[in-house]
Amino acid sequence: MATLRLFATIRVAAGTGKDTFDESTVGDVLDAAVQRYGDGFAELLPICRVWLNGAATDRDAAVTEADEVALLPPVSGG
Repeated sequence: MATLRLFATIRVAAGTGKDTFDESTVGDVLDAAVQRYGDGFAELLPICRVWLNGAATDRDAAVTEADEVALLPPVSGG
């Protein structure tokens, strides 16, 4: 099962910072997360950067149980 790590506002929308998914690609993990976490999560997903094991990735990248997919929304500071 691939691990999904969530940060900032998307973490709040999901209600968790970490979860696991039994999917075969990054896109499948993201789609399953939308189903699990609902509309608030889905609304934020398009603005997030998606990383696989610390590197930018796309939806077609394969994932295994040893992989970590991370979603990072834009953050602002003051």
